[in-house]
Amino acid sequence: MNPELLNHTLTQLSDTLARANLLLPSTAQDVDWSAHAYLWQVRHGRGFLEGLKDPRLQNLDELQSIDRQKNAVLQNTLQFIHKLPANHVLLTGARGTGKSSLVRACLAEYAAQGLRVIEVEKDHLGDLPQIVDLIRHRPERFIVFCDDLAFEAQDSGYKSLKTVLDGSFNGYAENVLVYATSNRRHLLPEYDSDNVGYSHPSDSELHPSETVEEKIALSERFGLWLSFYPFKQNDYLSIVDAALSRFGWVASSDDDAADMRAAALQFTLERGSRSARVAQHFARQWAGAAALAKT
Repeated sequence: MNPELLNHTLTQLSDTLARANLLLPSTAQDVDWSAHAYLWQVRHGRGFLEGLKDPRLQNLDELQSIDRQKNAVLQNTLQFIHKLPANHVLLTGARGTGKSSLVRACLAEYAAQGLRVIEVEKDHLGDLPQIVDLIRHRPERFIVFCDDLAFEAQDSGYKSLKTVLDGSFNGYAENVLVYATSNRRHLLPEYDSDNVGYSHPSDSELHPSETVEEKIALSERFGLWLSFYPFKQNDYLSIVDAALSRFGWVASSDDDAADMRAAALQFTLERGSRSARVAQHFARQWAGAAALAKT
């Protein structure tokens, strides 16, 4: 081959490989281990840990009316970072009641003591064994966080989750726990046909009781299981008061405070929910409108 043509071809190949490398995600060797929070990303079929420079955290003092759940999760997390026995955690119940915020608050509270959080989306749960293998020998303590976790009947990601919760032939990763939130108590859907006793349902399931056991068994692999409930009216109003205070709004009179509370309750009727999230939304609207009226 002509030497000039060969050199030109090699140069083109080198340029092509260089451009291809730019499209590939970071490898395990260049993970930014100085970050406190990570997101598991998948690009071009390859997964990698992306360190978050400015993760969304939560102040523990702002989480109100969930003291029992908060104390239990903090105690479990404190045991974990001190390398003492601790459990995987499943937080279930009403939306907007502070389940995800509680996990973010744990990171804010214990990041200085080596706690780290890796958020994994449900679509990437099949990568959980890979993630655990990547971090199992790190000195930090990792919470793998799965938010709004729920599976459909045909989903297979729960099998990877079960492997991590139970451990594999590689053994448990003693520096990894799974914290998950869900609005569904048993994570998997339940159908009337699941409860058919000794008859044969239309889907030809021969042992429906085993289907029920399989669906419940996934939840039971979490050692700490906490439920969250819709807030009572007074609890909701207390959260509104605290949020408005943080936004700098102060009632000018008793009538002003009464108007605010009436509007806050009306807001819950329109939203169909009485939760911390709704309280935050109302407080932003009310405080913002009040500040704008003064300009």
